[in-house]
Amino acid sequence: MPLTKTRDFVFAALVSAAFFVPAAGAFAEDAKPHEAVITVTGEGHAAVAPDMAVITLAVVQQAKAAQDALDLNNKAMGAVLATLKDIGIAERDLQTSGFSIQPQYTYPNDKDGRAQPPVLNGYQVTNGLTVRVRDLSKLGALLDQAIKLGINQGGDIQFTNDKPDAALEEARKKAVADAAAKAKTLTDAAGVKLGRVIAIHEGGIAAPPQPYMRQAMAAAPMDKAVPVATGENEYNASVSITYAIQQ
Repeated sequence: MPLTKTRDFVFAALVSAAFFVPAAGAFAEDAKPHEAVITVTGEGHAAVAPDMAVITLAVVQQAKAAQDALDLNNKAMGAVLATLKDIGIAERDLQTSGFSIQPQYTYPNDKDGRAQPPVLNGYQVTNGLTVRVRDLSKLGALLDQAIKLGINQGGDIQFTNDKPDAALEEARKKAVADAAAKAKTLTDAAGVKLGRVIAIHEGGIAAPPQPYMRQAMAAAPMDKAVPVATGENEYNASVSITYAIQQ
């Protein structure tokens, strides 16, 4: 074999070993035997303003008797639910997220500091409520009214999107474009041509809701609507693409 051809063959083999791996996984049979391939990953991101808030609230009431604590809690939660419906929150967007009745004890010591049997002091009733707010312009007033009506625990808010399909599609397209750009950069640097797509595998889709406040209900102002900043939600996508290599 002439020296030049031998050197070209060795170079091509080294490039294949450095940059390219055999196709694997469910679509491995699509690659021809001994076909050189390159597998790259791409990431895409899309930001969009949230159009819905999910709030977790709770009414907590205590009394000496369990029934009294329950009655107080029922009255407060009933007023909260009625007000939320009056300001336009649909029945489907109101969901009880937890309910408990817990005895409350004190743990006294005698004069010598020795622990004594616990003493029942009363009962605590907690009723949790998850609210989906689809009109964010109502959110501040909703929080204000909830506080005034007896919500005294919770206040976690997560901003999300009711229909994130468009943002997810944009993130996926950007991920594919990112992978294609990486593949072209690598093959151009290696002096080979990018061929057909052999396989595409989608990685994780991340769309974490944006948290806003935690345990803030008791400290919120009572004389005006609570100020709210919604920010943006970022949706992330990743793909792994295997291409054939034209040498």
